[in-house]
Amino acid sequence: MSKLNIYYSLPPLGEGSGRGLGLGHELLSSLIGSPDRLFVLTDETTRRLCWPLVAQLPCLAEAQHITIPPTDENKTLQTLASVWTALQQGGATRHSLLICLGGGMVSDLGGFAASTFKRGIACINIPTTLLSMVDASVGGKTGINFGGLKNEVGTFCQPRAVIIDTQFLRTQDTANMLSGYAEMLKHGLISNEEHWAELLRFEPESPDLGLLSEMISRSVAVKERIVLEDPTEQGIRRALNLGHTAGHAFESFALAKGQPVLHGYAVAWGLVCELYLSVRKCGFPQDKMRQTLQFVRSRYGAMAFGCKDYDRLLNLMQHDKKNTAGIINFTLLGGIGDIRIDQTATPEEIRDMLDFYADCFA
Repeated sequence: MSKLNIYYSLPPLGEGSGRGLGLGHELLSSLIGSPDRLFVLTDETTRRLCWPLVAQLPCLAEAQHITIPPTDENKTLQTLASVWTALQQGGATRHSLLICLGGGMVSDLGGFAASTFKRGIACINIPTTLLSMVDASVGGKTGINFGGLKNEVGTFCQPRAVIIDTQFLRTQDTANMLSGYAEMLKHGLISNEEHWAELLRFEPESPDLGLLSEMISRSVAVKERIVLEDPTEQGIRRALNLGHTAGHAFESFALAKGQPVLHGYAVAWGLVCELYLSVRKCGFPQDKMRQTLQFVRSRYGAMAFGCKDYDRLLNLMQHDKKNTAGIINFTLLGGIGDIRIDQTATPEEIRDMLDFYADCFA
């Protein structure tokens, strides 16, 4: 793999002809090509807020619409089957194309649907949330939740292209902006001190979209470099899982309680937990852990759980896809940018980690 085909739209897609880097409607039209059927997948929220921003583009005039319920609760086999059904009833063939216009849930589920229908049709991701711009739409991971576990079933399938257009961020509320920003913070931690420090100085609650656009491109570049080196997560791509062993457990735990949390919030809490382990096991600097903790604590609130929930959280971590032979694996850091994949922790160490988190967020 030589590139991920990531494009930044200047001006916004909805404004017609491209300028600057030559992107815009012409780019999307060229990437779509001449499929025998064109489909656009949205959830109910992005159909209402984001589709009107691109609806006038001539290259989308003949598109058939597939709309699914919003939020990660609906990233299920049932919703996936409804997309397959819509493709089938719409006459999709192996020469058709699916555009996933939405957040991470849409690109995860839509990419899975495209990668499996007729054994694979092409797809293009147009992310509309910060989370999907910097994480979910980039890298080729697709999937659905299954059996109470996050992204339990899925495929690796690179989209034909990812088009990032920050005009869509004007439709985002603060909570979803913060959700995406947690993944950017992770990219800073696995990158370098300058990148990490810039992220701690920025105010994602009231963002300067011009500066944020530049930061998004830097964040995506971190992920792109790692994915190109290890597209199917056999080694260094596990660096991108920093914060996710604990974070996915928090996310699955909240989902099982019927109190779902945004993915990025769970990742932010997971970063606190795994930086604690990094200090304890890999010598990560305590001052940098504390600075990151303060940033998270002041913006993301807290995950509610008690000592009685530790065994359940441990069990959820044991189902993480990075594990081997039942041993819980973490990605940890020896310092900012000093990545240590395939690190293990005992149940006692994990309980200590959860104690640390509970104490910090009490």
